[in-house]
Amino acid sequence: MKARARGFTLIEVLVALVIVAIALGAGIKAAGALAGNAERLAQVSAAQWCAENMLTELRLTKQFPDVGETPFSCEQLGRSYGGKLRVSTTPNPLFRRVDADVADEDGRPMLTLSTIMGKLS
Repeated sequence: MKARARGFTLIEVLVALVIVAIALGAGIKAAGALAGNAERLAQVSAAQWCAENMLTELRLTKQFPDVGETPFSCEQLGRSYGGKLRVSTTPNPLFRRVDADVADEDGRPMLTLSTIMGKLS
């Protein structure tokens, strides 16, 4: 009686290697996307801190803001951000809308944070 050889054929081994390669490639791509998302989150969080700081500074002056635009810059987490405070009227003359637009170092818009400020007195 002839002994039958045991083991995998070359085709089976190649198919298994292809499956492993595809799984590793997908894992590397997912890890890269995760790292990119974490970096983006850090940038947007820092930009939001800049906007919140500008709006808080405006509130602390306790003055009714004038309509118009005012540029500003700030630094958070070692990055420089620029932007502008836009003050506009509302239907009620005792209130003003204030938008803090923040852009990254290259001038690309990142976010806008808005609030309403009332006239004191």
